Amino acid sequence: MVTSDQDRPEIVVGLVAAPPDYPAQLVAHLTAELADRLAERVNPDVRWTIREGWGEVAPRRDDGVEALLDDLARRRADAHWDVAICLTDLPLRTERVPLVAQTSARRRVAIVSLPALGLGQLRALRAVIPGLVSRLLTDASQERVPPGRTPAELTNQVAAIHGVVGEADAGEVGYVASWLTGRMRLVTGMVRANRPGRALLGLSKLLAGAFATAAFALTTNTIWEMGDALGGLRLTVIMLLGLIALVTWLIVAHDLWEKPDRETSAELARLFNLVTILTLALTAAVSYVVLFAGTALVAALLIDTSILEQSLQRPVDLIDYLNLAWIISSLATVGGTIGSGLEDEDTVRAAAYAYHPEPGGRRDEKDA
Repeated sequence: MVTSDQDRPEIVVGLVAAPPDYPAQLVAHLTAELADRLAERVNPDVRWTIREGWGEVAPRRDDGVEALLDDLARRRADAHWDVAICLTDLPLRTERVPLVAQTSARRRVAIVSLPALGLGQLRALRAVIPGLVSRLLTDASQERVPPGRTPAELTNQVAAIHGVVGEADAGEVGYVASWLTGRMRLVTGMVRANRPGRALLGLSKLLAGAFATAAFALTTNTIWEMGDALGGLRLTVIMLLGLIALVTWLIVAHDLWEKPDRETSAELARLFNLVTILTLALTAAVSYVVLFAGTALVAALLIDTSILEQSLQRPVDLIDYLNLAWIISSLATVGGTIGSGLEDEDTVRAAAYAYHPEPGGRRDEKDA
């Protein structure tokens, strides 16, 4: 006898993105597939319904996990969900170690900190969420599912989870990362959540200014001779100074430096600033590679070998063209720095980790 969907008990799982930016993208990915995964890994005799939500749960910048759990519980009750899972891009901590997830059986909610999962966040979520749902329903004395995974079992299944804290018997469990590798995974996960590619695509004026500077420098034989005279060490120093100047200018000119205040602890501000620097450094490095490749190609096309040999007074080869592209790209990066001051404010500020674009327009959560 085949049981129809209507004859099976329904369990509604709410997925909430806080804030509604990068976490909302992961929620959209998971919504389409989560019901099947819950049927496979939790209970096939239940009709699983997945609901999306965002914006109603305010992100807390002061490590207020309990406050976030209370907000999520109210959201769950208002929407009449059985359980709710919140995905947040905020770095959460407990006992001075990164907090990967926190469950509350009393509230029937759980929070997952996306950065603590590292780089493979979507893959990790596919393993974490079914375990959290199963655990919540079991701890909340729901009879529609078999006993859920123990905290230890979930720890063994997810590489980011190193151990558990809290009252497991009461269902108030925190899943924590290790002190060292967990912090490294947290930082890389925050850079991943910050989407450096978005900053790279947004800084179009920076690249335009750099290419304009490079095009001018290619016509100057003094630059050719300078590139030939400077050794690899000096060229490396010039390149690094140009990249550092670019990152520093972006931070200062667009006020990207996070300062401790009533809502942001000093440790959290340092973490935000570190991730902002790493995001901008990665963006600047990729921009430099693009600029270098374009400059080398243009130099090879426009500067005839005989002309370059006449200027340098010796035979030239591919290395000479690469050195020429190297010195010009480094100098052009400074020109791009000037161009970066013309970028749209919101576009540049998106590289700051504490800044969250909103649907229909971007705004700083501090100004909300």
